[in-house]
Amino acid sequence: MDPQLVLEAIGIAQGHVLLDAGSGEGRFAIPASLMVGGEGKVYAADTSEERIEALQQAAQSKGLAQTEAFVADVTERLPVPSGTVDVCLMANVFHELVENGVIRGELGEIKRVLRPEGVLAILDFRTDVGRPPGPPLSRRVDPAELERLVAQYGFRQRSSDQVGSYHYLSILSVDETAA
Repeated sequence: MDPQLVLEAIGIAQGHVLLDAGSGEGRFAIPASLMVGGEGKVYAADTSEERIEALQQAAQSKGLAQTEAFVADVTERLPVPSGTVDVCLMANVFHELVENGVIRGELGEIKRVLRPEGVLAILDFRTDVGRPPGPPLSRRVDPAELERLVAQYGFRQRSSDQVGSYHYLSILSVDETAA
């Protein structure tokens, strides 16, 4: 999986503000920081202190001052101002939110930080490919199920496409008509 191609498919551009929810060591956050440039911002949140430290060191070594990485659980309030994020990326974590029953908290916080025209991009493992990488098939969420689940929390799917051999990418927006 080429992070650059995924970020291009999402539409990341100069000046954008991105939240990488579940950033790990920065597989997407670092290339996104290069794409948004000095006028943009990349917030990177992960629950692992070690991964965030590695991301911070990588960003610092590349001179990416626009990268702000912090240890946080995205199901709780993040140190990100409301309505300021153009794109929230969740890469390879949605199936875990569903399995752990924390989807409501995560999507609520994402909705809070997104601009009204912002998008939620979910990259996750396909359900029709059972070999590694990724979790067992029983833990994966297919795009139709994802669409059903996020609709309950006020998001609507704009598109969903296969990306690489093992993943799909769903692009969602806040559904202003949802109650």
